[in-house]
Amino acid sequence: MSFHRPLTPSLANARFFEVERQLLAPYAMHTENSLGRRYGERDHEYRPAYVRDRDRIIHSAAFRRMAYKTQVFVEQPNDHHRTRLTHTLEVVQIARTASRILKLNEDLTEAVALAHDLGHPPFGHAGERILAELTESVGGFEHNRQGLRLVEQLESRYPNFPGLNLTYEVLESMALHSKRPDTPEVQPYQPHRRMLAECQVVDLADSIAYSTHDIDDAVRHGLLTFEELKEVELWRWAEERAKESYGNDLEGKQLTRGVIRSLIDAQVGGMIAESARRLEGIKSTEEVRHASLNLVDLPHEISRLKGQLQTFLFQRVYRHEAVTRRTNDGEKKIRRLFEAFLQDPSKLPEKYRRDDAEPIERRICDYIASMTDRFAAKLYDEMFV
Repeated sequence: MSFHRPLTPSLANARFFEVERQLLAPYAMHTENSLGRRYGERDHEYRPAYVRDRDRIIHSAAFRRMAYKTQVFVEQPNDHHRTRLTHTLEVVQIARTASRILKLNEDLTEAVALAHDLGHPPFGHAGERILAELTESVGGFEHNRQGLRLVEQLESRYPNFPGLNLTYEVLESMALHSKRPDTPEVQPYQPHRRMLAECQVVDLADSIAYSTHDIDDAVRHGLLTFEELKEVELWRWAEERAKESYGNDLEGKQLTRGVIRSLIDAQVGGMIAESARRLEGIKSTEEVRHASLNLVDLPHEISRLKGQLQTFLFQRVYRHEAVTRRTNDGEKKIRRLFEAFLQDPSKLPEKYRRDDAEPIERRICDYIASMTDRFAAKLYDEMFV
């Protein structure tokens, strides 16, 4: 698989590269060192490569659809609960902050963060589980690989190439997030290597964002009380810190918001301090890629406390009857839609019927994975109700 770099950068980009040399650390991914794009393109007059990647992701159909895809709560009870899109923006916010302080490439960090959840199907992780089961005979399903498939093949915004033609480094980040390094679509990106530091920042920012903001949504949804949360050591510590900052009479929504801020601040601050320590003395991206451990991480104690919090969420929220009832309903809808299309592929839109080179199961999966929650539910009602 070959990638192509523009032969000569524009004058504006040449100046941009010089600024990066002054501002970025030697272990950061400098834009001028990008391996380029699969389909050769001229350098943009004033937008560097990773800025173009960011813009292409934001303007993609898959990105817009995340506004109506489940984060945790299917058929959200109000407009304040998080979706895939709002979660993604929160990841971007955390990742850019850490990236700036660590002198990493903020543009690459932002592009990777914006793309990290593009491949999620409707109905959250339940949708991913059922699609993995239904497509097992053709390689299975995983949202990271589906995101890679979207930006390499399925998006069709440009007449002269399929997909979005993103840079190698953004595609690599999506591939290396996969839990299936043995698959054909991941292999070209050398999955035996570690991710770039920018991608490691996004990975940890994602974990910080969902583990803290899922608490906020669960409290809003009535699945957790403050008394239950006091079982969690990290919550108790963050609550004390919030009351020190805002007063002991803090309660209700203001208490939740204050504690969430403290939780995020502690984890992001810990990530920056620990990562700066680990990155000290690292002289190149190759050293990052071949390090014996991740160079972006949390301090041991915060990591231990965060692990307790995630276990608590898994037991009390993700397995809560109110959550599993709705996700099970989502699984049922996806299964019936898949089986109906498999029985009669003529029901598929023309776009998914015409490519006979792909197994029919994969084309059905592409169609269902592209759906928002509400579109899948509406289509289910039209076909079966």
